[in-house]
Amino acid sequence: MWVQRSGARYRGGDGAGVETRHAFSFSGHYDPDNVRFGLLVACNEEHLAPGAGFAEHPHRDLEIVTWVVEGELTHEDSTGHRSVVRPGDVQRLSAGGGVRHSERNESDAPLTFVQMWLASGAVGAEPEAEPEYEVVRGIADGTPYALARAEAVLHVRRLTDGERTALPDAPWVYAHVVRGEVRVGDETLAAGDAARVTDARDLEARAVGAAELLVWEMRAEPVYG
Repeated sequence: MWVQRSGARYRGGDGAGVETRHAFSFSGHYDPDNVRFGLLVACNEEHLAPGAGFAEHPHRDLEIVTWVVEGELTHEDSTGHRSVVRPGDVQRLSAGGGVRHSERNESDAPLTFVQMWLASGAVGAEPEAEPEYEVVRGIADGTPYALARAEAVLHVRRLTDGERTALPDAPWVYAHVVRGEVRVGDETLAAGDAARVTDARDLEARAVGAAELLVWEMRAEPVYG
């Protein structure tokens, strides 16, 4: 298990009301030893001031999953979808052979969200597949959310003080603390911290106070070409 503390993330953002904290190499921040973990190639904490956002931009061959921590995220994409995503919702954009989208904070309150990118070719996804979009409103605690185009499952856990939850037994497990603190093994993880576990077996997380945790269970690595 390797723990990345929130303060060790790469800082980014364009200075116009956008602050980003990257867990992996991204844009102008490159570390050859930190380009992905399993299928996960990005885990960005985004902080957007009212009125700030990302103008329309392209993606392809990615599964983009977004979790709002506080505030409201307005999403629009080139396939005609327009949604407002709120805390408790899981948003997925499967880029397929190519899609464009924009993300904005159109409210009067600050917006914080976690956006995670996973490579979509691990199970031989169809080349030039059509983009797909989905929002699951108010996903229940403990409900697994599987990605159809990748061998990956997201587990959302909201824990009370002292509550324990088993982490998946899987080749790659990525646990990101959204809020509160959790104990994993001998480590205490605070909000913004993440644990990367290879060949996870018989591990559990225990909440220290109320906590919210996003856990990725991954069973493949990206396949290119």
